[in-house]
Amino acid sequence: MSRLLGVDLGGKRVGLAIADPGIDPPRPLATVPRGATVEEDAATLRRFVEREDVTAVILGLPLDFDGGEGAQAAATRAWGEKIAEALGLPVLLRDERLSSDRAAQVIGPMKRGRSGGPPTATQRRVYRERLDREAAAIILRDELDARPRSDP
Repeated sequence: MSRLLGVDLGGKRVGLAIADPGIDPPRPLATVPRGATVEEDAATLRRFVEREDVTAVILGLPLDFDGGEGAQAAATRAWGEKIAEALGLPVLLRDERLSSDRAAQVIGPMKRGRSGGPPTATQRRVYRERLDREAAAIILRDELDARPRSDP
């Protein structure tokens, strides 16, 4: 059985989701802080890969709206190559355009602060972390939806 780890790579955080293709839908798993190096990121991901028995990583690729690859896509592609080497697993790239917007639609707006005021710093952090996990699940869902279905 192949278990997939969805990854939404950000500048400060990495959203993670997990799925058993053909069994369970992708589900948000965790949001972890980015390490200072790719090696630190790989060590963090390795814990999830081993615990969840992951066989492949699906990494969101931030394409431009016109489908082209800018600097962020190139950096993500390079990060994915290093992660693949460090983990010894295939890292597949999946277009992630609008995944964060779609995730925001799933989880709804950020809660207001006390007495209807602006959200607190903690509320903003918790919301962004949840958004990252949901975006990873959407990236993973898009990958599974793009795969050919096998008839029983």
